[in-house]
Amino acid sequence: MKPAIILVSETRCEQLLDEFSRYARDYELVTATSARDAKQAAKGVVAEGGPVAMFVTESRLPDAEVLEAFHWWRATVPTARRLIAAHESAFREDADRLRGGMAKGKYDAYLLAPRGPRDEEFHTAVCELLSDWGSTVAEPEVVAVAIISPVEDALTLGIRDYLDRMGMPNRVYAPDSEKGRHVLERYVADRGDADAGEVAYPLVMDLGQRVAPAHTVQDVATRIYGRPADVVVDKVVDVAVVGAGPAGLAAAVYASSEGLSTVVLESEAIGGQAGTSSMIRNYLGFPRGISGMRLAQRARNQAVRFGTKFFTGWPVTSLVPGTVGADGAFSPHVLRTDGGEVRARAVVVAAGVKYRRLGAPGTEALVGLGVHYGSAMTAAREMEGSDVVVVGGGNSAGQAAIHLARFARTVTILVRRETLTETMSNYLVAEISHNPRISVQGCTEVVEGGPGEDGRLGWVVVRDLRDGGEERRPCRGLFVLIGADPHCDWLPAEVARDARGFVLTGRDVPPERWRGDLPPESLETTVPGIFAVGDLRAGSMKRVAAASGEGASVVPLVHAWLEQSG
Repeated sequence: MKPAIILVSETRCEQLLDEFSRYARDYELVTATSARDAKQAAKGVVAEGGPVAMFVTESRLPDAEVLEAFHWWRATVPTARRLIAAHESAFREDADRLRGGMAKGKYDAYLLAPRGPRDEEFHTAVCELLSDWGSTVAEPEVVAVAIISPVEDALTLGIRDYLDRMGMPNRVYAPDSEKGRHVLERYVADRGDADAGEVAYPLVMDLGQRVAPAHTVQDVATRIYGRPADVVVDKVVDVAVVGAGPAGLAAAVYASSEGLSTVVLESEAIGGQAGTSSMIRNYLGFPRGISGMRLAQRARNQAVRFGTKFFTGWPVTSLVPGTVGADGAFSPHVLRTDGGEVRARAVVVAAGVKYRRLGAPGTEALVGLGVHYGSAMTAAREMEGSDVVVVGGGNSAGQAAIHLARFARTVTILVRRETLTETMSNYLVAEISHNPRISVQGCTEVVEGGPGEDGRLGWVVVRDLRDGGEERRPCRGLFVLIGADPHCDWLPAEVARDARGFVLTGRDVPPERWRGDLPPESLETTVPGIFAVGDLRAGSMKRVAAASGEGASVVPLVHAWLEQSG
């Protein structure tokens, strides 16, 4: 079945149907004249095995307040996007009453219904919501990368998560499926073997229709995006950016747009931790919110358009600072990876932070099998109908819980503090409090975890920090988003760090580490030509907008350094 768009209006169903006719090729358009009719229509679609992509409703319904109707519809289809298309007479009158509900996550967008043909502003919003629904919920219709595996083990899930974060539609096929047999036949033909008896799964068929087994996520990244050694060996780039989170992406966009040859090295997928956020609602310029993956991919495409080269899946293992020669000229810095070296006149360190390990007995052995560090967007789809636990009280934990609630039966947020209000943005706290699937349990920690009958996570033990009482509860997904440590253990000792390991820049550098009578520039480290931006920098704000601002602000400092160093 095609995904359904349910159009709800007491008197204007025909007008809505006409306006949405442009979507009829790809979506089933269903009309309803009341909130209850829409709920029954959604139940009918689900009963027949079809998905509901979106509810579109007027701001006034005959049998329920529209926010109450959204509550009914979310209980029926939690993954569907929810849109108000208010007509001109009601748009201004209802705005103050309804926009607060959008901030609390009760629905996704409040728009003025089209007043004539080709209202592309309206349809841009509709398409963005449908695109977001399709990328986070539905299996893709057009598959860029096919994965053949008899089971969805930790490696297969890791590959899917990487591809999802890179914005590449993918799907897992069983070896005995039609697609699986086709890929296996291609693999056998390419190898020249008589049969596929010794296949090592998973097999991955990439964009170029090449088929090969993947032993690590890095194997997939290398085949798609290459190795750092692909940078011409005898060429020194102007700037190398380590890390492709918001700070690194902003640095790449501004550096390459101003004519600097730029290379970005990212150990995982584009976007960093922000790239795993299912919806960022408070980023400037996106009033309807934007997923971290989409924000990251837009920034990457922007940088690529200006000439930036990206290499993902390659962590930097060491950095050898450049030196001053006898003639006063600076030699380039050398960044080493297992896939080759990159030499650069300037380096921007934007490698971000990594979540601390939970340390509870039994959990590490189940990483990728129900235990996940970060929000693991792909894993959320596997949690349908399950009970899951999110550990952490920051914004990333809140966004993960809201996304998981679209699939899981229950989501419990465990925090060591009494409430979320001290550590989480108010808009997320409000959205969580109004989601019936999410509960918050304060003064609690996970102390143990173990497998179920299928070898995946089946249970956790939680402890009340007030009285020491422990409780074992069923749990199919444990998502850990607790405090983070800077990801910079590969940096040389010459780069000064604070007691917690965060990189010191500017006036935060102790006077005894200054070069002369002045401190380094605001985002410069203790090594000339090496700069630090984003979450790993001591004193940073740990917000997407702040990181992006630092990434942009470092480029004038890079320019000044390049002029100084010749």
